[in-house]
Amino acid sequence: MLHETPHRIDETVRDLNARYRHHGATAVLEKALAEHALGRIAMVSSFGAESVVLLHLVSVIDRTTPVLFVDTEMLFPETLAYQQDLAQRLRFTDMRTIKARPEALAEHDPQNLLHKSDTDLCCAIRKTEPLQRALGGFDSWITGRKRYQGKTRAALDFFENEDDLRIKINPLAHWTSADLQDYIAENRLPRHPLVAQGYPSIGCAPCTSKVAAGEDPRAGRWRDSDKEECGIHFVNGRMVRGKTAEA
Repeated sequence: MLHETPHRIDETVRDLNARYRHHGATAVLEKALAEHALGRIAMVSSFGAESVVLLHLVSVIDRTTPVLFVDTEMLFPETLAYQQDLAQRLRFTDMRTIKARPEALAEHDPQNLLHKSDTDLCCAIRKTEPLQRALGGFDSWITGRKRYQGKTRAALDFFENEDDLRIKINPLAHWTSADLQDYIAENRLPRHPLVAQGYPSIGCAPCTSKVAAGEDPRAGRWRDSDKEECGIHFVNGRMVRGKTAEA
């Protein structure tokens, strides 16, 4: 692993954003996967409504890229089936399924009802902590976040400093929903089966609902609450809602 200081991580991120500012997603991915300054890289995928685009792009460039899939054990059965199907179709050679620590679930969510009383803690136990643990062996990771997905992502760059720990790579930052749909159609990629049933953004089953025509695509995530992101970052030993949390 690289042992970058916070100053060096900031410097690397600024340099990469300046150099690749006018590049497209494929060029950013190709150069990121070959960029010595980024160290060991993994891709994180939710295998959600739009995940197939980035998965396909990465598979074309390098199928040996480690892909981390966080199974919160609260996902729709359709998501689990879709994940298995895409992993086989795209022929990734290093697919890793990440889950919460059994002892954490036993202590905080023995009846699988924590999402009803504390969605932040539920996400922390089932997604954020397992993901951060899995990312411990990596210097950088690829996410599928885009600017159009909401105000917390409106200023998203291709490269970010993640809490002075590692670098996030967001190749699709500038893509629109239309860009994604065009790419899926042009490459004849399989869509998540729940999209056709009214779920344009798909997370855990208890906290995801259908979206009506004209609603924001993410309106069905944690409906009727002020929660917008699933990620909770550990900063100075405290859990806080991240400004650019991943989903």
